[in-house]
Amino acid sequence: MSTNDHRFDDTINDVNKNADEIGSKFHKQKALKSLLDQGMVMIELVRDYVTGRYREIPYWAIGATALALFYVLSPIDVIPDVVVGLGYLDDALVVSFALKLIEKELDRYKQWKSKQPGSVPPSATGKVLDV
Repeated sequence: MSTNDHRFDDTINDVNKNADEIGSKFHKQKALKSLLDQGMVMIELVRDYVTGRYREIPYWAIGATALALFYVLSPIDVIPDVVVGLGYLDDALVVSFALKLIEKELDRYKQWKSKQPGSVPPSATGKVLDV
């Protein structure tokens, strides 16, 4: 992938603009609560990327992060969110897959974040959960 690849820029910016709404979905939905801490770190990663504070991540990884978070936000799902008991299962699966894909990059980000002056380290600790 070339360094001039910007195909996910709009999605990354949309996730940044809607980060609070995405975080709210993680807090509210039972299927996503097990991924809450890691999902919040993903949101922090996108925010730090957009502001330029953290750019030590391959573009494919920030793109995968943004796409997974955008999927959580999107009303168009494989399993509609209104389906009681199953509606957020597909969201959880997409986020879990993205977490597996970016696990090493997320660990690097958490290490970087913990070294920033005045920064609260990301809340997610431990390994990625399988759903």
